Amino acid sequence: MMVTLAITSGLLLVFVLSIGAVLLFGPGVWGNNNPVGWAFEITNFVWWVGIGHAGTLISAILLLLHQHWRNAINRFAEAMTLFAVMCAGLFPALHTGRQWLDYWLIPYPNTMGMWVNFRSPLIWDVFAVTTYLTVSFMFWFVGLIPDLAAMRDKSTKHWQKVIYGILAMGWRGSAHHWHRYEMSYLLLAGLATPLVVSVHSVVSFDFAVSLLPGWHATIFPPYFVAGAIYSGFAMVITLMIPARKWYKLESFITDRHLDYMAKIMLATGLIVFYGYLCELFFAYYSGSLYEHFMMKNRILGPYWWSYWLLIFCNGLTPQLLWFKKVRTNIVLLFIISLVVNVGMWLERFVIVVTSLHRDFLPSSWDMFHPTIWDWGLYLGTIGFFVWLIYMFVRVMPMISIFEIKHLLPWRGRIIDTSADAN
Repeated sequence: MMVTLAITSGLLLVFVLSIGAVLLFGPGVWGNNNPVGWAFEITNFVWWVGIGHAGTLISAILLLLHQHWRNAINRFAEAMTLFAVMCAGLFPALHTGRQWLDYWLIPYPNTMGMWVNFRSPLIWDVFAVTTYLTVSFMFWFVGLIPDLAAMRDKSTKHWQKVIYGILAMGWRGSAHHWHRYEMSYLLLAGLATPLVVSVHSVVSFDFAVSLLPGWHATIFPPYFVAGAIYSGFAMVITLMIPARKWYKLESFITDRHLDYMAKIMLATGLIVFYGYLCELFFAYYSGSLYEHFMMKNRILGPYWWSYWLLIFCNGLTPQLLWFKKVRTNIVLLFIISLVVNVGMWLERFVIVVTSLHRDFLPSSWDMFHPTIWDWGLYLGTIGFFVWLIYMFVRVMPMISIFEIKHLLPWRGRIIDTSADAN
């Protein structure tokens, strides 16, 4: 664990230096060029937004479906959602080039009578991501209130009682409090559920509304949503398995929980793989020379390695999850989740870079080569993300205390929570 913390701290330092370089010298420190004006930044933005989908899906949708196995992992996944969306929002904010004017993206009445361009996909992202972050935060915080009250009552230090007491908002556990809590939690779940679908659909419109081959595709909204859930569950498994081991949570996060998450990952992975096959079919059946060239360029062009690595990571490797022995093998499941995370990042890289670097005009074709600051900011956000997760588990309960109590028998013994999964 100390090694992980040291690596995370090192990446956090890289994160600070990378942001400092962009603020001091501008986005020119990145490897972007003409025609690849979007590269790592938008790739990373879409990747992080996708990772943020699993938390809301596990918490809201599984709550509405009365799937009690979510209780062991929902709190951790919700926190992961918040931190992932924070990392995502950083990239378009830095990509504008004039970060001190980013507030211009917010529509507000001003003395010049000017409004933002509501037809711009960048504005759609602002609405989608901020709405998702706000609702996810409210859902996470409301779910925490009973646990915060329990921590207030159990705290031995005065300053802890004060902080947890303020955050608990006067919770006393009365029947009146429980009634309002359950009603508001359910309403927020109903509000958050459509956001899972809408947010990444809006993000996919960034590409789909353009006329560029490789981006102008009607399959993008469902394809992006399935991919987001796929990568989100992969990240939950990646983080949950070490945390489960370090904090000895095997009685709460059982093998069956991991098995269920692996099955969801397999299902969404098949949808994503189906999307890859559809792209091939569209390029063949449309009769468009541009679409045909785009797909040929992806498969055999200068970035062929990224496309085939993507197929290996997202299409072939998850097929191992058909076997129960693989799904219940912690080491193999952890490795597969890491491979899927890499594959989902490559998917966004393929969509963004290989479509841009050879567009309609051959005279403007050029290659994109990432700089040290491109890699630094990407790896730095991973360090920042893991650091936030670490801080969270140190000061807040990573498993919902009162929801787990519902799964305990009256005699006080800890049961296998997976038994209530159905």
